[in-house]
Amino acid sequence: QVQLAESGGDSVQAGGSLRLSCRASGYTNGIHCMGWFRQAPGKEREGVSGINFYDGSTYYADSVKGRFTISQDNAKNTLYLQMNSLKPEDTAMYYCAADTVCWRGYPRPTLASWGQGIQVTVSS
Repeated sequence: QVQLAESGGDSVQAGGSLRLSCRASGYTNGIHCMGWFRQAPGKEREGVSGINFYDGSTYYADSVKGRFTISQDNAKNTLYLQMNSLKPEDTAMYYCAADTVCWRGYPRPTLASWGQGIQVTVSS
């Protein structure tokens, strides 16, 4: 089992930046794909960014390309999401996920381990 703990959520104004962190603990040896998802009120959950540990490839939703950057620190078992030029439409609960493999660039939603989620609010 893998446990994931997100941190770094906050309320910021449009144009601001935040860095989300996701620390993994437990049995992390089998994790080869991690990613960030988000869900806004009344909307479906969507993939924001994913990273494949096998080859280091990264994936981004079109809505965040050029503004968000995903990265990892293996020594700290931590995944990051640097979010710049934030927009009100980025407001959502953000979730970290981990899986043994990636599917279309992201952890498989039905098979991944999930964090509790953390709120990001961007005001105009």
